[in-house]
Amino acid sequence: MLKNRISLVVGALLASGLCLADDAKVAPKGAAPAAAAAAPAAPGANVNIATVNGVAYPLDLFRMFFMERLQETQAQNDPAFQQQAFNEFMTMVVAAQEAQKRKLQDAPDVTAAIEVQRLKVLSNAALAAMAQDLKVTDDELKKAYEEVKKNAARTEFKARHILLKDEAAAKKVIKDLEKGADFGELAKKNSEVSTAKTDGGVLDWFDANSMPKPFADAVAKMKAGTNSKEPVQTQFGWHVINLQETRTGEPPSFEDAKQKLTALVQRQKLAVEVNKLREGAKVDLNEEVVKVTPKTDAAAPDAAPASPAKKDDKK
Repeated sequence: MLKNRISLVVGALLASGLCLADDAKVAPKGAAPAAAAAAPAAPGANVNIATVNGVAYPLDLFRMFFMERLQETQAQNDPAFQQQAFNEFMTMVVAAQEAQKRKLQDAPDVTAAIEVQRLKVLSNAALAAMAQDLKVTDDELKKAYEEVKKNAARTEFKARHILLKDEAAAKKVIKDLEKGADFGELAKKNSEVSTAKTDGGVLDWFDANSMPKPFADAVAKMKAGTNSKEPVQTQFGWHVINLQETRTGEPPSFEDAKQKLTALVQRQKLAVEVNKLREGAKVDLNEEVVKVTPKTDAAAPDAAPASPAKKDDKK
């Protein structure tokens, strides 16, 4: 009989690599979970978290399941989540045992799915091991930092805007501005953006890449302290723009960026190593299944599945 409650301190267990103490027992059905002590596992000990219908399940198996669920759900590692994860693990165990009773492990689709998961796990393990072997030099980090600085050194804008439904309404607002009307007050009265009623159409600092192209192009031609002379149309409607300030974006310091730069360079180097593996592999394609296409400068792989190629939409 499967017991559905367990007393353990999963957070400490997983963080420290400790295993359950002998007194951490599965509680009878309906019993309230109690905090359990944790003790170091003896070297080489094969510690089980539970035995279900005569089959023992290692603690490490649950530990792996728990960490995956924690990552997937982004939940807080608290007693409620620990209990939930354990219950899910037990449900998975009994359902898997039922699948084996029904001989489902021999079904072609199940066999293929298991093999896909096996390949994923081995692939991820290999990539992690390869990444550990890759050393990142200071010169590589500095080169990557120069790219970060280049991208960060772009013009940023501080602006207000009034969004109108049609061009005629936008032109009327521009005329009112030319007569001396206050931009913020016009935004509160006329803008289709609900927040403009309180903030007068103020936008956060932005760069050209974060705005629709017509809006970004118009702002780039304006001088700080001026209004747009013509309405600007985007997919949202018609805009009247007031450019308040411009500034050049500042990159993070090298030290602040170092950790992310290391990960970036490591990924780039890993991609090169994986590509070498691809190029060095002896591949015999079944041409009845895979359509071989001539290699071009734009094509990355030598072979591609026989399906229609996607074309870039040109608008």
